[in-house]
Amino acid sequence: MTTTFITGANKSLGYETARRLIAAGHDVIVGARDPQRGQAAADALGARFVRIDVTDEASVQAAADDVAAHEGTVDVLVNNAGVPGPHAPADELTAADALAVYDVNVFGIVRVTRAFLPLLRRSANPVVVNVTSGMGSFALTHDPAADESQFPMPLYTSSKSAVTMLTTQYAKALPEVKFNAADPGYTATDFNAHGGHQTVAEGTDAIVELATIGEDGPTGQFRNRYGVVPW
Repeated sequence: MTTTFITGANKSLGYETARRLIAAGHDVIVGARDPQRGQAAADALGARFVRIDVTDEASVQAAADDVAAHEGTVDVLVNNAGVPGPHAPADELTAADALAVYDVNVFGIVRVTRAFLPLLRRSANPVVVNVTSGMGSFALTHDPAADESQFPMPLYTSSKSAVTMLTTQYAKALPEVKFNAADPGYTATDFNAHGGHQTVAEGTDAIVELATIGEDGPTGQFRNRYGVVPW
């Protein structure tokens, strides 16, 4: 049985990823900040819930300790939790706004990865999937034909560029673990008031693909449902 921990798994992309991986035979642990929503999602999925606030070091370590006590190992870690940040004009954005976005989208991944690495190292095929975005791609955000070029969001886009770079650097620094970045694409979620043209199932294609790679699978890649993304 493959044991998989997913952050932000109580709704949207995280929930659909959990549902699909359970269907694929994974033993999924639903990680979420809100206890009621997290437990409700886990109950609906038939999974176990563990509370985790990726912005809180103690909460992250407590979650890792909980999994160590119950499952003993993690084969797949999906760093899915993320926030879009304030929908405000660029000239109104503050350093505090930037810190809040990066605290979840970037620093959260660092916290969770560090805490869960001992559990991943117990796996025969440890895999980390970081959910990033094509909006963090320099190539796509400069392509007038791409959806990603239509939305000026300085904090979110730059944080996702950082996520992709973090992923490739972890892959180089920790070759015993496969690290890949998944771009859901323009998917109908709460992030965009459900305005995306992809379904949530389509948005999880790359995440599920990278979460189910074998021992000969890739590492250090940035992929969407169509393949490797230019960035």
